[in-house]
Amino acid sequence: HRPIMLPLNARGVGYTRATRVSLPASVPEYLCRVLDFRSMDFEATLDQMLTLASSDPGRVYKTNFYRKQMKNQWARDDPAFAVAQVLLLSVVAVAYALAFRVDSLSGYLSLILYCVVVDWFLFGCVVATIGWFVANKYLLQSHSHSVAQKVEWLYAFDIHCNAFFPLFLLVHVLQFFLLPILLLKVYPSMILSNLLYAAAFSVYFYITHLGYRALPFLTKTEVYLYPIGVVALAFVLSLFIAPLGVRINATRYCLY
Repeated sequence: HRPIMLPLNARGVGYTRATRVSLPASVPEYLCRVLDFRSMDFEATLDQMLTLASSDPGRVYKTNFYRKQMKNQWARDDPAFAVAQVLLLSVVAVAYALAFRVDSLSGYLSLILYCVVVDWFLFGCVVATIGWFVANKYLLQSHSHSVAQKVEWLYAFDIHCNAFFPLFLLVHVLQFFLLPILLLKVYPSMILSNLLYAAAFSVYFYITHLGYRALPFLTKTEVYLYPIGVVALAFVLSLFIAPLGVRINATRYCLY
């Protein structure tokens, strides 16, 4: 269900230039704002994280329409959400380093960098770029009576940040507390581990779908749900090949 409380109340009905209040922020401007810690709204960030962890994560996208009217952009111009995720990942990386008895400062730093740069940023850039390209290349609706719109790359990365938070809770936080069980070399542990990862990535792609679905000028956004089928197939396949001696435990695979 899409919010319709604003003048933009149907797919394909665009904003006129008169409604534009400010120019959208560029990626360099967004990065510069990371340095201005005092201007970040962490209270709103906490509220958004709680929403994403709730049974109705799609509500986090309802503010998009207000932002588009007031600032002429769909993406957040406040980097607080991304900064908060980096801080949370750093804390969790330290926790894992302690759990696995890393005994050097370089070991701690390399784990933090891996979690932030590889797990979050590079993964996010790849997924955001693919989602952004697919949306602008294949999913745009064109109407002669509306202003042409395209998906901003920053909005695509915003979607990744939103979708990553529940995944973070499952495969970083919950997994941490279940490590004594998940790391066992037994069949039930393998099933539980793979189920945890399958659920996490399914939620990730579902919230990704909601992010693109919230844009009124896109059509056929259900394509962003297709990866869930691949995730489900991979989980089922892991169950069938395990009795053949090929046990793939997602937790052990990712942590060792």
